[in-house]
Amino acid sequence: MLRFLSIQDFVIVDRMELEFSPGFTVLTGETGAGKSILIDALSLALGERGEAGQIRNGCERAEISAEFDVSGSPGLADWLHENDLENDGDDSGTCLLRRVIDASGRSRSFINGRSATLQQLRAAGEQLIDIHGQHAHQSLLRSEAQRDLLDAFSGSRELAQTVTAAYRRWQSLQQRRMTWEQNAAAFLQEREQLQWQVRELATLNFSPGEWQTLQADHSRLSHAASLLEATQMGLEILSEGELATLAQINSVISRLQGLLDYDSNLKTVLDLLESAQVQLQEAVYELGHYQQRLDLDPQRLQEMEQRLTAIHAAARKYRVTPDELPYLLATSTARLEELAQGGDGEALAKEEAAAREEYLKLARKLTTARDKAARTLAQQVSAAMQTLAMTGGEFAVALIPLAQGNAHGMEQIEFQVSAHQGLPLRPLAKVASGGELSRISLAIQVITSKIGTAPTLIFDEVDAGIGGRVAEIVGAMLKKLGEERQVMCVTHLAQVASAADQQWQVVKSADPANGGKITSRITVLDQQQRIEEIARMLGGVKITETTRQHAAEMLQIQSKG
Repeated sequence: MLRFLSIQDFVIVDRMELEFSPGFTVLTGETGAGKSILIDALSLALGERGEAGQIRNGCERAEISAEFDVSGSPGLADWLHENDLENDGDDSGTCLLRRVIDASGRSRSFINGRSATLQQLRAAGEQLIDIHGQHAHQSLLRSEAQRDLLDAFSGSRELAQTVTAAYRRWQSLQQRRMTWEQNAAAFLQEREQLQWQVRELATLNFSPGEWQTLQADHSRLSHAASLLEATQMGLEILSEGELATLAQINSVISRLQGLLDYDSNLKTVLDLLESAQVQLQEAVYELGHYQQRLDLDPQRLQEMEQRLTAIHAAARKYRVTPDELPYLLATSTARLEELAQGGDGEALAKEEAAAREEYLKLARKLTTARDKAARTLAQQVSAAMQTLAMTGGEFAVALIPLAQGNAHGMEQIEFQVSAHQGLPLRPLAKVASGGELSRISLAIQVITSKIGTAPTLIFDEVDAGIGGRVAEIVGAMLKKLGEERQVMCVTHLAQVASAADQQWQVVKSADPANGGKITSRITVLDQQQRIEEIARMLGGVKITETTRQHAAEMLQIQSKG
């Protein structure tokens, strides 16, 4: 139940704080006073889209906070706990929703003081309040809205979603099968080509690492004679010839060492020569080791050349570079697997048939639930119509069969109505009278609102287009509903207002102390103030004593039930 609402700098409201009570509450006021601002502000706190234009002129931000008693909503308590948004205070049975919109249009949302997403705010709001707007009857003219309402009334929303998923799976498999049939010859040819290609490339057994090694080894083997000749010449010059470099350096070092005692300055030269001697000796060792490893095997060279020839031939054949051959093998293998997963025509047809049977089974179950709920809803709305100046009228929910079915089941849902006895049933969308449409819509909304779990129901001028005795009946309907749920209604009808347990008045005025800015105020009316307000609603500009007596009588009659 909604306990408290705080509105700050929203449209023409500077600051407003309201405490709510159980039962049936009406919100009244002159046209243009801002009765619907309360609903708009509350909708923002429940996750509706906001914009900078809703901020009161001259202010930096608008802020709306709504406090709820959720002690009777275990489902919401579990949801808050799962999302780590529960109230950690002493009052765990309270849930606080808060929304802030700044001048740039940026919005921030909070649940129990913790930052929340707009989606989380909506999810919580759906379990707290159900708002019926004054144009709700317009949405009821749409077939999809009628279908959704019937599914909600029958408790089949989840089943309807399952039917949709089953239908889409069936259609997807059907499309795969049709595509396969249309391209069967092309797929078969492609698969044969890929199988041959994959076998050939797999037989080649070629990898990127091998390509680099093979090129290096072939280069070395093909120039082995030149390498061996250069290596031998180097060894001759450095260590094996008659005038070998190492022998001459050793001779110089030996000669200089014998003269070191006569001049120590030779030490620097000796150090350099000894270092060069070590480096040359290492070079000779490495050169000799390299010479031993040189392979002059012509057979090995021939094998390498044959391997290179095969690789280059495959690369030319498939119009890729040699190092791209492994990637080609991988992509060809993947495509072959994809074609294999596509199955053959017979396997696809069996899978499609199984999906169709699953869809039909679920759709028939949904049809049964809809048919049962349609009869119940038709009976209850028809009964309500008898009290709403449509004696003899009838409401029906038609389930129009669809030969192949669709994503929403095996039938189209159509609300039909006969406003008076003797008139044939016609689609609700073709009801000519706006007043009749409003009354039927109200009856549907009141009846279907009982199926919801939201503890608070708000009706925003849903009584438009009715009056007199019918308005009294509407007020009685809302009052009775208020015995089970917290009900609020924005109304312009005195008959509805007099049926309420409490009445609030919205007044719009200019504030001289604030530059003449227009502000909106809400006052909780006592008994005498209710008489004056209902008299205004009855009599307009000039209120007579007779009008006041009439208003007092209406309240007295309602208080006695």
